[in-house]
Amino acid sequence: MYINLINHYVPELVILNSYFKEKNGLDNEWITKRTGIKERRKATLGENTETMALKVVRESIPLLPYNISEIDLIIGATYTPFDTVVSLAHSIQNHFNIKNAKAVTVTSACSSFVNAVEIAQGYFSMEKAKKVLIIASEHNTAYSKVSDIQSGHLWGDGAAAIFISKERVTPNDIKIIDVITKGLGNIGQASEAVHLRPLNGGLKMPIGKDVFINAIAHMVNILLEILIKNNMGIDDLNYLVAHQANIRILENIRKILKLSKDKMIINLDKLGNTGCASTPIALSENSNKFSKGDLIGVTVFGGGYSSGALLLKI
Repeated sequence: MYINLINHYVPELVILNSYFKEKNGLDNEWITKRTGIKERRKATLGENTETMALKVVRESIPLLPYNISEIDLIIGATYTPFDTVVSLAHSIQNHFNIKNAKAVTVTSACSSFVNAVEIAQGYFSMEKAKKVLIIASEHNTAYSKVSDIQSGHLWGDGAAAIFISKERVTPNDIKIIDVITKGLGNIGQASEAVHLRPLNGGLKMPIGKDVFINAIAHMVNILLEILIKNNMGIDDLNYLVAHQANIRILENIRKILKLSKDKMIINLDKLGNTGCASTPIALSENSNKFSKGDLIGVTVFGGGYSSGALLLKI
């Protein structure tokens, strides 16, 4: 599998930590120290999960090395949908008239993007698709309350578009060496620690400690698993992109893996937790930093719980 293009969009509206002092009593110093977040982006009036996705796809079309009509599978990835009937994938298909594509949307919290890549791999293996568009888009601020002292200050909005082909299309394609995912709904306090119940309070994280402990352990474990499976080690990585949830989680992962700071990609400080879009946004933002031959690891953890990892070769 090959990534032909990866692009991202974040809203223009910047919400600083100082905004929350009046809303939930937390000041800039506390939020920064506990989370690493200094600011985040918030969708403005008229923006939502769907419009952010449409914008990033629209901006990607001129950069794509083939016509978008060649896409034969669209996979939406989100846990904050604008519409639960007309799914994210179907809205993209409708807007761009991609008439020959299958369309499906997956939700596995912050692991959804990596799950989508694995679904693409399955369609390729079954010879049911050749070119896939994955859309990861999250409108976290629509489902969360800024007055929530436990997690209201964590969330940001954003979207990413990832175009993947079964065969190499251009010399600049990024090779997806491997992808693995795991369902972890049977561990810890998975069903209660972080949840989004639209009819019962929205997006909440009442048991953050359980999320914290399991996120560190399982993002480390699944990254090591995919490296060992491919006869590689941590020293082979040029960069690591981990789900952007909390700076203390990222620092613990880095120290456990004995990874130097310059190899850790971080956008959490400026974007907050953008859900399953966090890793593809980070990949897109840092594309100019990567050099030919670089090995990039991606590791994620999602509420519910779940985990996943990718190995990418530039």
